[in-house]
Amino acid sequence: MLSTETDILREAEAWRRAGKGVALATVVETWGSAPRPVGSHLVIDEEGNFLGSVSGGCVEGAVITEAADVIQDGKPRTLEFGVADETAWRVGLSCGGRIRVYVERVD
Repeated sequence: MLSTETDILREAEAWRRAGKGVALATVVETWGSAPRPVGSHLVIDEEGNFLGSVSGGCVEGAVITEAADVIQDGKPRTLEFGVADETAWRVGLSCGGRIRVYVERVD
């Protein structure tokens, strides 16, 4: 079961209160078939712990990796993922969908 948006934001707040670096990833745009709707969140701490979902498969791993850089340098990033139909299922984007994810540090 996926966590609710409230759960995800509460966890981000708890990690910040504990003194951890935190990034929040948000789906800001989708085209075609995408596993998660606009507004979906994934929160990541500096140790690589995470809660929520912005896609799945390799996309989520790439977002978590990028979030570590965002936590370090404080510079937000917009990431775009899209794949050809033949590789879509393997990386978590069914039917060749594309998504755009905004990743920002939580201060």
